[in-house]
Amino acid sequence: MRAFLLSTVFAFSATAALAGDVTVTEIKIPDMPMGEAVYPGGKTIALNRGIGSAAFRDPKDPAGVVWTITDRGPNLDCEGIEELTGLGIDSLCAGDDKAKNFPQPGYNITIQKVETGADNTAKVTETIALKTKSGKPVGGLPFSAEGFKSEAAYGVDGKLLPIDVNGLDTETLARLPDGSFLIGEEYAPSLVEVAADGTVLKRHVPAGLEGVFKNDDVEVVGTLPAMMAKRYLNRGIENVAVSPDGATVYVLMQNPLANPDSDAYKKSANTRLWKLDRATGKLLGEYVYMMDDATTFRSDNKKEPQKQNAVRMSEMVFLGNDKLLILERIGKTSKFYAVDLASATSLDASWDDAATSPSLEQLSAADLEAKGIKPLVKTLVLDSDDVEGMPKKVEGIAVISPTEMIVFNDSDFGIEGDGNKVLRVTFGSPMLQ
Repeated sequence: MRAFLLSTVFAFSATAALAGDVTVTEIKIPDMPMGEAVYPGGKTIALNRGIGSAAFRDPKDPAGVVWTITDRGPNLDCEGIEELTGLGIDSLCAGDDKAKNFPQPGYNITIQKVETGADNTAKVTETIALKTKSGKPVGGLPFSAEGFKSEAAYGVDGKLLPIDVNGLDTETLARLPDGSFLIGEEYAPSLVEVAADGTVLKRHVPAGLEGVFKNDDVEVVGTLPAMMAKRYLNRGIENVAVSPDGATVYVLMQNPLANPDSDAYKKSANTRLWKLDRATGKLLGEYVYMMDDATTFRSDNKKEPQKQNAVRMSEMVFLGNDKLLILERIGKTSKFYAVDLASATSLDASWDDAATSPSLEQLSAADLEAKGIKPLVKTLVLDSDDVEGMPKKVEGIAVISPTEMIVFNDSDFGIEGDGNKVLRVTFGSPMLQ
C-alpha cells in the first residue's frame, strides 16, 4: 500500500520550490507571560500565551495585519506527564493516559489581531475573548455525556475538573466578510460562528449531536455531516477555509476518521475534505485527501520510524476557487501542499453511511483506484526540511501574496519551553496561487 501511495501522491505533483528560491526570515514578537503552573510537590512551569494555533489574512485589512487564535489553553498529555511535572500519572490524572491536565482551567480562549511590520517585528494590537451570549467566558475544558465521549480533565492537584458543555478545542480560524469569525474545533467536532466582539452566536455540530450539546447560552444546530462524529479523540476539525464572499466553507479533518473503529484511524491515509454551503449547511462535495507515508517526514524519522497516525493536517488556506493550500506535518517536518478539487472525485453518499463496509478509511490506494475514486492531486509547494529556520509544530499560515506567507508555530503555551515563532517565508516565484 505505501509504495503505491507515494507514487500516487508524487507522480502528478509539480516540483516544489527549490531551497535556494525560498527565504525564511524571523519576525520577532514579544513574549506574553501568563503566570506559572505550580505542581505541589513537583515542578513549576512558566507559561506564555501561545497565539499560533491558526492564522488568517483578511485581504480587506491593512498590509501586515494577521488574525490568530489560541487553542484551548495550557494542557499536558497525561501520558508522560512525569517528565514535565516531576509527578506521576496516578497522582495527576488518576492513571488515565488518554486524559489531559489543565494547569489553568479557567483559561479564556482569545483571538488576536497581530500587526507585522517591514522591520520584521510584530505585536498584538487587539485581543478578543470568546464568550457566550450571557457573557460567560468560553474556555477549553472538555465535555462528555451519554453517547459522547471526550477526554477527562484534571487540575494541578490531580482532581477531576468539571465538564463544560460550551468548552472548545479551537484549532482553525477564518474571518468572514462582515468582520465576524468562523472557528473550527475538535471536541464535537464543530464549526462555531463568532461575532466580531467574541460572542459565540451559533455552534454547528454533526447531525445527531445537537441534543448532546444543547444549552441555553449557545445556539447549537446539527448541520454538519453526521460522519464527522466518528473523529478519533482529539483529531477533529483542524482545518477550515472560506471563500472571499463567505459563501463556501471547506473543512478538512485533522486525521482519518475512526470508521468503523480506532484501528482504521491508526492505519488509514484517507482523510475527508468537505465542501459546504455556509448559509444552508448543504454538502456541495466530499473528497479524499491522502496523507503522505509517515516515514517521508525526514526530521521526525531521525530517531525512530513514525507511525501513520502521527501524520496530521494542521492548517488550510483558500487560494482560489476550489484551490487550497494544506499543511501536512508530524512534529518537526512540515509539508505545504496545493490542491485543486477539480482533480478529484466527489464521493457519493454511500461513503457517509456507517454501514458501508469496508469503509472509506479502510481502503488502500489500490482499492480507491479500483472503485474509480481519485484522491486530491497534491502539488508540493515547500518541505520545511529543505530550508533553514522553520520551527517545529507549524500550525498557522497566513498567505500574504503569491510569493509570501507568514507562518506561526503552536508553542503549547511554553509548557515544554517553546516560545511563539513567527516567520516570513518568501518564494522566488509565485507558488501560492
